[in-house]
Amino acid sequence: MIFIAAKFKVLAEHADAWPDLSRSFTEATRAEPGNLWFDWSRSVEDPTEYVLLEAFEDDAAGAHVQSDHFKQAQAELPAYLAETPRIINTTLESSEWSELGEMTVER
Repeated sequence: MIFIAAKFKVLAEHADAWPDLSRSFTEATRAEPGNLWFDWSRSVEDPTEYVLLEAFEDDAAGAHVQSDHFKQAQAELPAYLAETPRIINTTLESSEWSELGEMTVER
């Protein structure tokens, strides 16, 4: 699996609107063959920062960056950003979530 974590610093005046501004890109990416997840979270410490966690089966990420919706996002979304997003991109053997054993919940 290809796992990607990216931090997006959004201009303060657009921070609340970021989910709507990125919605078409998000929905199109989630619909791609090979996409495992594409999930945004907002920082609790910095309301202008969003973290994107995404995963693709093997080589599906290559098709993602060649897609029309990716190219459209490249053209449109930087206008709402305060800086170039930062990214970690790696390949993992597993594509399944494991339980965090150190915080087992027993009810």
